[in-house]
Amino acid sequence: MITLKNVVLRRGVKVLLDGASCVINPGEKVGLVGRNGAGKSSLFGLLNHTLHEDKGDFYVPPQWRMAQVAQDMPETDQTATQFVIEGDVTLLAAQQEVTASEESGDGERMAHAYMALHDAGAHDAPARAQALILGLGFRTDELERPVNSFSGGWRMRLQLARALMCPSELLLLDEPTNHLDLDALVWLEAWLKRYEGTMLVISHDREFLDAVTNVTVHIHNAQLTRYGGNYSRFEDMRAEQMALQQSAFAKQQEKMAHLQKFIDRFKAKASKAKQAQSRVKALERMEKIGPVLADAEFTFEFAEPQNLPNPMLAMSDASFGYPPPDEGSEPTVIVRNISRSVLAGQRIGILGANGQGKSTVVKTIARDLHPLAGQITEGKGLNIGYFAQQELDVLRPADTPLEHMIRLVRECTAEGRLSGQPTREQDLRSFLGNFNFTGDQVKQSVGSMSGGEKARLVLCMIVWQRPNLLLLDEPTNHLDLATREALSVALNEFEGTVMLVSHDRALLRAVCDEFWLVSRGGIEPFDGDLDDYQRYLLDMAKQSREAQRQEQRGAQRAAAPAEAPAPAPSKKPTQPGRTPEQKRADAQRRQQLAEKTKPLKKELDQNEKRMTQLAQEKADLEAAMAQPISQGDMADMGRRLKALSDETDTLEARWLELHEAIEELGRF
Repeated sequence: MITLKNVVLRRGVKVLLDGASCVINPGEKVGLVGRNGAGKSSLFGLLNHTLHEDKGDFYVPPQWRMAQVAQDMPETDQTATQFVIEGDVTLLAAQQEVTASEESGDGERMAHAYMALHDAGAHDAPARAQALILGLGFRTDELERPVNSFSGGWRMRLQLARALMCPSELLLLDEPTNHLDLDALVWLEAWLKRYEGTMLVISHDREFLDAVTNVTVHIHNAQLTRYGGNYSRFEDMRAEQMALQQSAFAKQQEKMAHLQKFIDRFKAKASKAKQAQSRVKALERMEKIGPVLADAEFTFEFAEPQNLPNPMLAMSDASFGYPPPDEGSEPTVIVRNISRSVLAGQRIGILGANGQGKSTVVKTIARDLHPLAGQITEGKGLNIGYFAQQELDVLRPADTPLEHMIRLVRECTAEGRLSGQPTREQDLRSFLGNFNFTGDQVKQSVGSMSGGEKARLVLCMIVWQRPNLLLLDEPTNHLDLATREALSVALNEFEGTVMLVSHDRALLRAVCDEFWLVSRGGIEPFDGDLDDYQRYLLDMAKQSREAQRQEQRGAQRAAAPAEAPAPAPSKKPTQPGRTPEQKRADAQRRQQLAEKTKPLKKELDQNEKRMTQLAQEKADLEAAMAQPISQGDMADMGRRLKALSDETDTLEARWLELHEAIEELGRF
């Protein structure tokens, strides 16, 4: 097991752990949580021996093999498959021993070396590596591509695959989900649940922590506190603990006040001097309980939009993608033939596997890209707030937060879209203060800031513009749990429209009430919730794996002898006979049930017919809105579309009630 006993750990002058103790047992899956800067990554440094304790006792079993994700960006011409295979250090050592034994000419050494190579799994190493690579979202045609040909995010996925490839008894994962989309995240969860060793993971994704951990270690005030259970259980237990501490603190304060009152009253009286002195000593001996000092939570809100055009925008037979890189070449079309409208107040989650075009859709709506075909008609007064997946797409590393805000004011003034927000320098400083940029931080260069600070600055700039349409592309990648919660609350109170791309399922569940699926070059509504989508992803992955197995077995089946015919299925046992009285009783029950359910089924039939009519009218209306029409007609159609949606929601709720009522009657 891993043990820490009275450990002190410093980084420079900062004490990260001060007399901290904790035990982690073999096979436990541990979520390491705490504020940014609390020392989570430094504790990983202690575990992997890049840092050493300043005081106390620290122990990791020396025979344990450790795997972790390298944080450096790989620069190599190796293929993706070969790069990941070399993450298996046991296999790599066995291969090196085979080479050395062959050079030595020692037959016995060669025999042992080849046996070790077989035991290390050399025969199926490429298949294991490729399964990891494909699971993390790569395509089959990318397996043999050079590592250097991938972007930074994809190379970090290869580093993750390399860590998973390594045989280990201890696995350290520091924010493994940052570069993953939802389908790769679902796959990673399933893989980690099967991992048999001890795992410690740092993550700000609460659903990921809930899925893969069974112990939570909280770093707070330079101490380690162990909780049995996943992150949600930790939150519940910590809330109970804080409530108990606050209650005990209040009771102790009351008792101390009573003792002090007695001392103050009787310390001057000779007859009560001994009793007063006794209470002074009791007060001094009392172990003081500290008050619960709640961490200052980060909160913010979106100002009310100045107007809400409805629809916000309409896409008519539009195709999105990237322009040709040079003259004479063809543009790259990602999604095509899109005819959809975005209404005021909608909360749309955009789903889809990596590479299908989610970010391309958002970039085109945000005007960063132009449609390759068709058109996008914007509602009058549309004001877009865009959070890019890479914050540096909109930030200048050499500039300070205050300089970013001053430049934003100038740009909005020049474009005639001032939002009514404050524009004086002092007002901008105060506005930045709402996002925890205080004092000298407003003059700190953005390039020296953490990812979380950059994300907060982007949010600050978006909120200042008072948008009515928010386009958010992976906004939580660098946000801690508290800031993610603040963003979720702010988005729920936002009165405009939200279009969200995120692998943070807690945020998607809290904010979105409908989903679009970007897949196979198109966009369609996804009829289901996130649980349905996860099942869809797992089914798709299962079908893909099965197709690969079928291809691999094809040649073997052709060469194998014909199999013996399967035995005929046995007949089902017949049910015992029923008496005439039982048959009459059953018939009577069926008749009574039919009479009770008849009016419900009639209403259900009418309900379904009306929903079909509404769906057809809605489809016709959306098709009409996709055509070039006047702003007035567009607004009228938008209002009618909203009314159709509201009536459909009411009918769907009643449809569920009727079905439940019929099922309930059928139980008796």
